[in-house]
Amino acid sequence: MSTKSKIALVTGGSRGLGRDMAINLAKKGNNIIFTYHSNKKAADKVIEEILSLGQKAIAYQLDTGNVKSFDAFVEKVTQHLQENEGSPNIDFLLNNAGLGHYGSVTDTSEEIFDTLMNVHFKGVYFLTQKLLPFINNGGRIINISSGLTRVTFPNVSAYASMKGAIETYTRCLAKELGNRQITVNVVAPGAIATDFGGGSNKSDESKRSVIAGMTALGRVGEPEDIGGVVALICSSEAGWMNGQRIELSGGMLL
Repeated sequence: MSTKSKIALVTGGSRGLGRDMAINLAKKGNNIIFTYHSNKKAADKVIEEILSLGQKAIAYQLDTGNVKSFDAFVEKVTQHLQENEGSPNIDFLLNNAGLGHYGSVTDTSEEIFDTLMNVHFKGVYFLTQKLLPFINNGGRIINISSGLTRVTFPNVSAYASMKGAIETYTRCLAKELGNRQITVNVVAPGAIATDFGGGSNKSDESKRSVIAGMTALGRVGEPEDIGGVVALICSSEAGWMNGQRIELSGGMLL
């Protein structure tokens, strides 16, 4: 008799790291719900790929920086699950959605700061809060941080600060949810070749060369370097990992 598939909710799952997380979770036999910001065509492609793996998938448009939209989103998701799975609950929440910004302390406007705050910290905080009643006991929450909380470079102060907040929040949440056997961990990617922040890690050869030179494994990371580890953290084997920051950077600036 086959066991019932678990359900993972991935924010920002239509491209980059989120797409790779969704695909790897599906490969491990999980059904996927994911959000996308604006690119429905990319979201539909991810759905097709997950369906081809024999798992269910559905995508919802969501601006993860708009807290006021969360009630309607949670209602849609839980109603869909109730109707199709017989329960409104999920097992895994991956807070991945994000946007990049490079700018000095002097040049960062209040508007940019607020946008980064809303997407990377406030949105994660309150979306998680809204979904907590629907996460099964024994589930997993994974928040996405950055290598930039451990090492610093110019022009990333606002973004890196939000990610620092996420790491502290993760440890606090892990403590609060221990009585429900829900683990909460942070995955902190290093420099990855995606479209994030203008895509320079993918397209700027001189920057890629510098990154490779400061990385023990001698190359820039790829999205495929991240999703498999996220899927591993969601497995039963990783149940004792809790409140941890797992950096996936190939050994950058050791």
